[in-house]
Amino acid sequence: MIKTALSLATLFIFSISVKAQDSTMIESSSEEEIKQVIATFFDGFHKQDSSIIKSVVADRIVLQTTGKDREGKTRFREDKFSNFLASICSIPDSISFEEKLTAFSIQVDRTMANAWVGYEFWMNGQFSHCGINSFQLVDFDGNWKIIYLIDTRGRAGCLD
Repeated sequence: MIKTALSLATLFIFSISVKAQDSTMIESSSEEEIKQVIATFFDGFHKQDSSIIKSVVADRIVLQTTGKDREGKTRFREDKFSNFLASICSIPDSISFEEKLTAFSIQVDRTMANAWVGYEFWMNGQFSHCGINSFQLVDFDGNWKIIYLIDTRGRAGCLD
């Protein structure tokens, strides 16, 4: 009887350990997929290619930004996705720009994820500003899509 109880307890602990490892592997896989979605988004951004950007966003996406103005007051605005695409695609060839991603922190729960991504923005080789991009993503039947993006923008504490 004691031997049977110990065997059952061992089997139970083993199954919990395997389940935890599976969950960790799935989470790690999801995090890599999410990083790839964000990399694809910025690939399209840098190439000024709206079709690449659209490939990783949901049909309905919310874009917002926040930061301090010159007087130190917090500003907040929402942009239409179509306006965002038009502005990116209309940047003249004479202007070079790069959003350098500096750090990732990704949390995943089932079909929802958040990616907190630090960045520096450079224009014509000169530092412009830095901040955080906060992406919300949903797994639509095996395809992670960006549903929401809010970013901060500022100059203080950027290149420390």
